[in-house]
Amino acid sequence: MKRILDLLYAVTGLLLLAPLLLLVAGLIKWRDGGPVLFLQERVGHLGKRFQILKFRTMKAGRGKNGPKFTIMGDARVTDLGKVLRRSKIDELPQLWNVVRGEMSMVGPRPEVPEYVELFSEEQKEVLQYAPGITGLATLEFRNEEHWLGEVENPERVYLNEVIPRKIELNLKYAEVANCWQDFKLILRTVVALFDMRSVPRRNEEK
Repeated sequence: MKRILDLLYAVTGLLLLAPLLLLVAGLIKWRDGGPVLFLQERVGHLGKRFQILKFRTMKAGRGKNGPKFTIMGDARVTDLGKVLRRSKIDELPQLWNVVRGEMSMVGPRPEVPEYVELFSEEQKEVLQYAPGITGLATLEFRNEEHWLGEVENPERVYLNEVIPRKIELNLKYAEVANCWQDFKLILRTVVALFDMRSVPRRNEEK
């Protein structure tokens, strides 16, 4: 049932958002002529690797250099990219990952192989679940880029604080997950996208 609903949500989303997707693709191409999509290897269900799709938000050729995550003020991000990242529009191409069966609508955000290799055996339990576009961890860390930009060592904080907390939330949700809970999380995600209030600082995150 989850797979059927994933397909329904993803296909419906792609059809309804087609004009927006085409507009964004055109803007990216028009701004610097580089590729429209950014592909990055991630680790999915049972450790299977796949290419996650995003609209390119960084200067052409810069996404492969530097940290595997971005922080506020990252010089690699274009002006258009800042808007796409803030609105999360850059994540919309992942609806195609859902159609292909590589991702689910709701589930743990897939990490890059370099970070997964650092998981403990207990943390690797999260790989038992299909990665998702949104989830409890996604909502809690929706402003991750902003408060990582406030710390002295973003990568250390990401590895030692962010990843463990995300895994904790994802495993907790997996215990009670069902189609109705997934639907409510998708709605919460849509509502959060339209929340234009100021971005909370790190110590204000719940």
